[in-house]
Amino acid sequence: MIIREFKRPDVKRVLEIEFASFKDPYPSHILLDIYNLGAGFLVAQQDNIIVGYIIFWIRFESEGHIISIAVDQKFRRQQIGTRLVKTTLEIFKKYDVKNIQLEVRMENKIAREFYQELGFIEKTFTPHYYEDGEDAVVMEKIIEKIPSKDEKTGLSGNQKSQPQDL
Repeated sequence: MIIREFKRPDVKRVLEIEFASFKDPYPSHILLDIYNLGAGFLVAQQDNIIVGYIIFWIRFESEGHIISIAVDQKFRRQQIGTRLVKTTLEIFKKYDVKNIQLEVRMENKIAREFYQELGFIEKTFTPHYYEDGEDAVVMEKIIEKIPSKDEKTGLSGNQKSQPQDL
């Protein structure tokens, strides 16, 4: 399986997964609008078949947001969603994004547990968030800064390593 950037011809397959996964799926024009606005959009591909996707963006300088993630039902429980989220977290780290948020349906206990296993915590809830009136749980993950080589060794940029007397 590979994870790669979304391409326009992928939209048909992404829509199939979207409509099979959600009560209120995004229509194709919304997905393409989000993509055209510069959102991160990755797909998981296995044997030339798209089996999952994730859409995300940086809302503020240090805040990321996972907009949507789904995996084809036939390919669930194979760590595909985990790999999509972990790849997204690595991208956020590259851009020094420290706070990641997402919304999930209050009733979707499986998704809430999935995110908790990846280090997200339930922060708050938003009443009547979804079109059908269901509440959303807002989940958050704080990403630790990746220490630079100098920070790992305890040296600042202008310090030189000194030989020690033995």
